[in-house]
Amino acid sequence: MTTFVLDTLAYAETLKAGGFNEQQAATQARALAEIIDRQMSTKAEVEAHENNLRRDIEALRLEMKRDIAETNARIAESKAELIRWVVGAGFLQTTLIIGALMKMGGMV
Repeated sequence: MTTFVLDTLAYAETLKAGGFNEQQAATQARALAEIIDRQMSTKAEVEAHENNLRRDIEALRLEMKRDIAETNARIAESKAELIRWVVGAGFLQTTLIIGALMKMGGMV
């Protein structure tokens, strides 16, 4: 844990000036010092947390990149299928028109 220096004597003196007795002021100063000491993060803890965040962000970035690539592949497949349908419909339409013209022209 990182050590946070709290001037407990000055804090206790402030409490006594505010109406606490000596025992109350000393107990309050020790309690506050313990709370601060427990709540302080070390530099290593902060760096570990930052590294975890960086790792999580990188994992999300890679997942997003993969999802975009999959979406692009699905779009390409859809385009190819749409082109096949349009070409097929064009051939069918051409065949029907030629058939109708031949029938109308008496060629059949």
